[in-house]
Amino acid sequence: MLGGGGGGGGRGGPKPLTDEEKTNAKISWPLIKRAFSYILPYWPRLLLVLACILASSWLSLMPSMLMGRIVDEGFIGRDLDLLLVLIATSFGVLVLSNLIGVFESWLNVWIAQHITFDMRNKMFAHLLNMSHRFFTSSKQGEIVTRMTSDIGSVQSVISGTLAGLVSNFTLVILAVLAMFQRNWILAIAGILLVPILILPTKSVGKKRWDITFQAQAKSDEINQILSETMGVSGQMLVKLFARENVEYAKYEKANGEMTDLNIKESIAGRWLRATMGILTNTGPMVIYLVGGLLMLKYSHADLSVGDITVMVALLERLYRPVNQLLNMQVDIIRSMAIFTRIFGYYDMPIEIENKPGAIVPGSMQGLVEFKDVNFHYTEETPILHDIEFSVQPGRSVAIVGPSGAGKSTIINLIPRLFDVVSGQILLDGNDIRDLDLTWLRTNIGLVSQDTYMFNGTIRQNLMYANFNAVQDDLEKACKEANIHDFIVSLPNGYDTEVGNRGIKLSGGERQRMSIARIILKNPGLIILDEATSSLDSISEALIQEAIEPLLKGKTSLVIAHRLSTIMACDEILVVSNGEMVERGTHNDLLELDGVYKELYETQFRRAIDDATQRGSAHQRVKAL
Repeated sequence: MLGGGGGGGGRGGPKPLTDEEKTNAKISWPLIKRAFSYILPYWPRLLLVLACILASSWLSLMPSMLMGRIVDEGFIGRDLDLLLVLIATSFGVLVLSNLIGVFESWLNVWIAQHITFDMRNKMFAHLLNMSHRFFTSSKQGEIVTRMTSDIGSVQSVISGTLAGLVSNFTLVILAVLAMFQRNWILAIAGILLVPILILPTKSVGKKRWDITFQAQAKSDEINQILSETMGVSGQMLVKLFARENVEYAKYEKANGEMTDLNIKESIAGRWLRATMGILTNTGPMVIYLVGGLLMLKYSHADLSVGDITVMVALLERLYRPVNQLLNMQVDIIRSMAIFTRIFGYYDMPIEIENKPGAIVPGSMQGLVEFKDVNFHYTEETPILHDIEFSVQPGRSVAIVGPSGAGKSTIINLIPRLFDVVSGQILLDGNDIRDLDLTWLRTNIGLVSQDTYMFNGTIRQNLMYANFNAVQDDLEKACKEANIHDFIVSLPNGYDTEVGNRGIKLSGGERQRMSIARIILKNPGLIILDEATSSLDSISEALIQEAIEPLLKGKTSLVIAHRLSTIMACDEILVVSNGEMVERGTHNDLLELDGVYKELYETQFRRAIDDATQRGSAHQRVKAL
């Protein structure tokens, strides 16, 4: 039979609830109903599990019930043939019970695995459609925990907690019925001891949980000391300040306190086991006492030695599931807390999604218009105020301004990584919120400062932009992006692994790979967000060469710190404190003697001073 049991925490009992689990563990009928909605699609198999539990539980009691006949008819009746038959029957029933239990266990795991399969798919699909705001404001570790640990825990809820609850409850009911069917007086005498079992389990269990909480906190403290002092940076700091003795004293103190807590917990467990051992062994003594009185003093003719033996065996079978059911309260509460956390993610609204009947244009001209656009993450911290401008098809506009002025926010609104709070962004005369989201993002190419690569090959990362691209397409795009010669110089060429986040490539190589991806995508609107920022002069020169043909004939918005890139644009927009303060050509803006001129005198002139050095580097690259 499946031993679902209650808890089995690693420290000799159910693992105590965390503060978060206590907060989330609000058991309610809607929560239970919703949790079971994921189980109900598998109801035919669940009925089969229930049938297996009933059959296995009943068969597991049969050897105890046959023991009465073995004693009365086999031993006392001195019938060897019957004794052998009854023993063989008991053995056969025991084997059959365990075989059914194995099948039930497999079926439970199958159901639990398929339920978690469904929940993982639903969670992943939901998270893929969450807005960019969700990922910028959430902890990545928390997201992964919901996808892995929390949903993974559902399997133990289904195959462990739920199955254990049903099987133990079934076993208790069947054992009690069997005892009353045998002799109601002895049944009452044995069951009267069950409430006495609850008291030590509750009191000692609570004490052990409290000690375990303290031990967990102390373990966290020790782990913190180890992680800080055993790391390379931490060790250097300890040595430079000669604090070895101080750190040792901290560790010795925490380790000593942990040792004391472990001893207290172990002793508390021993007292519980000793108490439970006394009480569980008292039960059979009570049965023998009452049975002896009934047989010897009151001459109950319908009571035999075999009957008393059966009652003792059934009582022992009753105590174990009762004890497990008492311990399952923590597991049930923890299960509800797990479902609450998972449902909390399911219920997060998808902020940016297609409207019903979203527009899918047949082509894209590239006319971009901002009309009175306002944006903020929270009302207390506004980001953009009344931004208004337009970019004609095939034209190029540079957006400049001090750090934190809102430049990147403007371009993030165009592919709807965020939605405007008020106002409109139009693409070819259509509000982008009315356009099909897939169509919109397919027709926009964004090259950002932080270029991301998946942990795969160069070919796989390039083809992410166009799954239908062939080798000639890849090579053509990479030649235009000034990266083909580098790729073919690698031992595995286009099948070279780039490592996690493209760590095996330099910043300039990743950036040129990103440009090659945009060329393969071939969008109608190009957005460059500091595409050459923080690169060395050689890499910047190569990327600059790659960018020029990319922008030719396409509508483009460019955020850049390189003056030549800015001056090559048809118009310059100046943003400061979330507002558009100036617009015009380079010479026009210098004459205004405003924000742009200040930027020119501080940031851009440094680029001019470095022009000679960049030019020299560029010539060296060409020579190579």
